[in-house]
Amino acid sequence: QVQLVESGGGLVQPGGSLRLSCLASGSVLSYNVMSWYRQAPGKERELVASASSMGTSATHADSVKDRFTIARDNAKNMVYLQMNSLKPEDTAVYYCRLYQKDRDYWGKGTLVTVSS
Repeated sequence: QVQLVESGGGLVQPGGSLRLSCLASGSVLSYNVMSWYRQAPGKERELVASASSMGTSATHADSVKDRFTIARDNAKNMVYLQMNSLKPEDTAVYYCRLYQKDRDYWGKGTLVTVSS
């Protein structure tokens, strides 16, 4: 089993920045893919960014490119999401996901609210 715990959410003004963190613990394999998803009220969950443990190119959704950056620390089993130039439409619950050996694991999410 793998457990994921997100942190770093909160209230921020438009144009501000936040850094989300996700710690994976338990049976984490050397090869995995860790991702950030978000779900806004009344909307479906969507992929924000993803990165594998092998250091291949990370991917970011078009809506966050040039503003958000995913990064990993494999030694610590951590994944981060640096969010800059935040907009009200970025308001959502942000979830961490780990995929390995055909299994999915999800965290409980952290709320990001962008509002003045």
